[in-house]
Amino acid sequence: MGTRHALVTGGGSGVGKAIALALAEAGIEVTICGRRQQSLDTVAQSNRRIHGVSADVTDEASVKALYETAAAARGAFDIVVANAGMSGSAPAHKTTLGDWQRTLDVNLTGAFLTVRPALAGMLERKRGHIVFVASTAGLKGYAYVAPYVAAKHGVVGLMRALACETAKSGVTVNAVCPGFTETEMLDGSIARIVEKTGRSASEARAMLAATNPQGRLIEPDEVAATVLWLAGENARSITGQAISVSGGETW
Repeated sequence: MGTRHALVTGGGSGVGKAIALALAEAGIEVTICGRRQQSLDTVAQSNRRIHGVSADVTDEASVKALYETAAAARGAFDIVVANAGMSGSAPAHKTTLGDWQRTLDVNLTGAFLTVRPALAGMLERKRGHIVFVASTAGLKGYAYVAPYVAAKHGVVGLMRALACETAKSGVTVNAVCPGFTETEMLDGSIARIVEKTGRSASEARAMLAATNPQGRLIEPDEVAATVLWLAGENARSITGQAISVSGGETW
């Protein structure tokens, strides 16, 4: 088997960027996607094995074009990391249908559209690794983010269903479930807490860190290391698992 090829959605920042760098540093060719080409290009400049292709994971035609472009350049995907996501915050009774739908479109339907084109080829080749970046919100509830919690629970359910379908094929399907992680998305959460509660940014950050029994925020590199392991030969018996990277918040 030659050089492997990975897809990382939402690869222009945060956890996706860290995952792309970890895979590339392990000698894997990586296609990253996102909606902002400039962010992708910036990440790609940091490692010659990273290649940015703009795509919208909520758009079936856009994902199809992404697969075609990437396959023509570097071959079929051996690893698919469905990482793209977004979150908002509101009490459930004030959540609009539009907010609900957008959250599910990006986090759940986007995850499905990301991995579906890879399945037939992986099953035929009898190898491949699919990793969903879910969240501890896929394992427990949090107040004021009902659409996000519902979507991430859906991602974990999707992962388990695909793991059942592929178990005898040599393909593994897993999810990584980080707690609050030092990313741009976290900065947005902190800003919303400040706006709605009057707490300072440092107080809001401390409040989120306190949900982790270790009393700290997760680093993107920790999530990336877990994905790298799941995409490796030593994890060939690991499938259907939702791995909590949370300092013991969930298990």
